[in-house]
Amino acid sequence: MDIKALIMGLAFAFMWSSAFTSARMIVMDAPPMFSLAVRFLISGLIALAIARYLGERIALTRAQWRATIIFGLCQNGAYLGFNFIAMQWVEASAASIIASTLPLLVALAGFLFLGDRLKPLAVGGLLAGFAGVILIMGARFQGGLDLAGVGLCVLGVIALTVATLALRGASSGGNVMTVVGLQMLVGSAALIGPSLAFETIEITWTPRLVVAFLYTTMIPGLAATWVWFKLVQRIGMVRGATFHFLNPFFGVAVAAVFLGESLRLLDMIGVAIIMAGILAVQLSKAPPVEVKS
Repeated sequence: MDIKALIMGLAFAFMWSSAFTSARMIVMDAPPMFSLAVRFLISGLIALAIARYLGERIALTRAQWRATIIFGLCQNGAYLGFNFIAMQWVEASAASIIASTLPLLVALAGFLFLGDRLKPLAVGGLLAGFAGVILIMGARFQGGLDLAGVGLCVLGVIALTVATLALRGASSGGNVMTVVGLQMLVGSAALIGPSLAFETIEITWTPRLVVAFLYTTMIPGLAATWVWFKLVQRIGMVRGATFHFLNPFFGVAVAAVFLGESLRLLDMIGVAIIMAGILAVQLSKAPPVEVKS
């Protein structure tokens, strides 16, 4: 892994993790599904404009269209939709910890439903990762963590797990920015109907809302997605996914700094355990290093 891939991976992990804090700020002043639908619409149009400038065309293969629609619905519609709704009641740090279990859930679901074999290192990583989540969430439930909000976060990460398994091995190919933009528009279309049906569109315009919305739209929404695609193209899915082990740390740290959320000793211990578990699972998938004699 070269230095450019390392920088890209660290940038992706930070941007992805920071989205929970900015989302928490947004839902304090605006309805969650409506905010997300507008964000996806803006991000999608910007991405398509950039794609056009780069010379890309909306000429995707059947596999690319399938990946675009599935991820648009599952990642942008279900995963982020459930998380935005949940963060009306759940702290950003708690939501980020639940979301960080994605690599663990993908490995576990692959073993249970697709016949994947798990190496001892992966089994140990799974046990450690889920133990860390239980440690953190157990303490927070005692402090009054909202059960319904946690349930929505869990539904979101399950939806993303299903999409990840359904598209395992798929590649974005070319037209990276075009695929990013179309995924955003699919997510916007999926959310605007439920928003108009179930939400009261009342917005309190505050500097916090404006800054958080702009940040969420441009950084986690657009930049992080583009960096992820380019990172996977550069070093592959397995090595790229290794950077997910940093998400629990970044998610909790950003929420503590910008939202003043409490950082307990059990949180720090649990985050360290989760990070170690995710890293172990990802390293177990890496191909063996050839030793030249």
